[in-house]
Amino acid sequence: MALRRKGRSAGRRAAVRWWLLSLAGAGAAVTAAAALLAVALHVSASASASAGAPYRLAKQPREAEELRWEQEFAPPQLASPHSRKLDGATDDAAPDKRLWLPAPSRRFVPCVSPSPEYKRPAKSRGYLLVHTNGGLNQMRAGISDMVAVARILNATLIIPELDKKSFWLDKSNFSDVFDEEHFIRSLVNDVKVEKKLPMELVKAPKSVRHFKSWSGVDYYQDEISPLWEHRQVIRAAKSDSRLANNFLPSDIQKLRCRAFFQALRYAPPIEALGNLLVERMKSFGPYIALHLRYEKDMLAFSGCTYGLSQTESDELASIRENTTYWKVKDIDPLEQRSDGHCPLTPKEVGMFLSALGYPSSTPVYIAAGEIYGGESHMVELQSRFPILMSKEKLASAEELRPFRKYASQMAALDYIVSVESDVFIPSYSGNMARAVAGHRRFHGHRKTVIPDRKALVRLFDKVDSGLLNEGDVLSQMITEMHRKRQGSPRKRKGPVSGTKGSDRFRSEEAFYENPLPDCFCQSKDDSS
Repeated sequence: MALRRKGRSAGRRAAVRWWLLSLAGAGAAVTAAAALLAVALHVSASASASAGAPYRLAKQPREAEELRWEQEFAPPQLASPHSRKLDGATDDAAPDKRLWLPAPSRRFVPCVSPSPEYKRPAKSRGYLLVHTNGGLNQMRAGISDMVAVARILNATLIIPELDKKSFWLDKSNFSDVFDEEHFIRSLVNDVKVEKKLPMELVKAPKSVRHFKSWSGVDYYQDEISPLWEHRQVIRAAKSDSRLANNFLPSDIQKLRCRAFFQALRYAPPIEALGNLLVERMKSFGPYIALHLRYEKDMLAFSGCTYGLSQTESDELASIRENTTYWKVKDIDPLEQRSDGHCPLTPKEVGMFLSALGYPSSTPVYIAAGEIYGGESHMVELQSRFPILMSKEKLASAEELRPFRKYASQMAALDYIVSVESDVFIPSYSGNMARAVAGHRRFHGHRKTVIPDRKALVRLFDKVDSGLLNEGDVLSQMITEMHRKRQGSPRKRKGPVSGTKGSDRFRSEEAFYENPLPDCFCQSKDDSS
């Protein structure tokens, strides 16, 4: 009887949840209220929903499970039934199904298996220690590169040390963020990986090197490999961009893909909560994951102050000036923006989504840290798209508690929800945007719309000055502008013409953002 009552209760919750979501046709305000209440119902049922997860979230007291509307969910700028509809906002009556279709794959599928000539790792010549640098996705790319470097050097890779001194001061260890056992097991036929140095080598002299950026196999074989003759341990002081994007052996490129897309799985607790957040977002129907890169560190680093107050601009300039490892201090914010080097503002993102045709009832997941300026900068985006969700809104305080103090672990949750979204849109082409875009290509070329920021700000400035109105004309211009920027297969872009030296390498499309042709093959099967 208890089981039967439990089943009926779960069925009632599901029925009510979907009934609330069916109110979308009644308008954005009602949709938002229905969706947010549905989350509360969904969260309260999360224990049964996550039964199949590889890692079980700790059972919380009933009080911690039940999210209260007033405390957890109600956005401060939720549109009321009497709020005016913004000019250019799309009518919800008949959303276009084409908005959610993935990019045509043209039968391109991942192919990362090694060639017949590829051998298991030979006897190791020594140990490679790696100190990663940057945020989560910069470290993820660096670790994958170092797996390939260890293969080139015939080294035993010690589990990399994550960056604990960058802007975020995150004290996470590798096993806190990634599934360490899976990482070691996945690479067993490629590189020998151990958790720690042998005790007798912990205090032994080490050869510390800053590997040259964008290097090829010859550099590591000719300049780094001879170091084994003098030391048993080589320490890489940095991990970012230490391998070239192009012109590496096919088996090395495929190894990089296996490391990045397969071996670097997140730690079980992160995977469990991340998958639960995905399930809660999908209960609303198709959703957009918006990587809204509008955090303090990004704006300070880039010098982008458009739409900010003078006080906010001065604060960001002070942060940039006092951050010693940021080399560029004097930045013209207007020039940055006009050249397309600034993230779109929340207001601009709202205009962009409306122009693409997404209705105001579209659920949008905000994949970001703390938005600079808080809700004051989110008002217009919230008005256009009231169903703005985030990990903080979808999960209870208790569910987030183990991760909240660790920037990398919180970013990993956003990463999972972004990779699994129906549509992914980054407001800036940073490390996470590139990593997620590449991962979505690897999982079937899922729809990823990359905004043309340089062209968009010119149009938005015309709207602000009254030279152009929101509506059909703007929508047609923006839609056509992005018709070929939706994640369909294409060969990775090379360097920008005329660039030289390190700028030439820097201008190339990043390997992990688009590993075609190296890690994709065109299937002959028409059903692929």
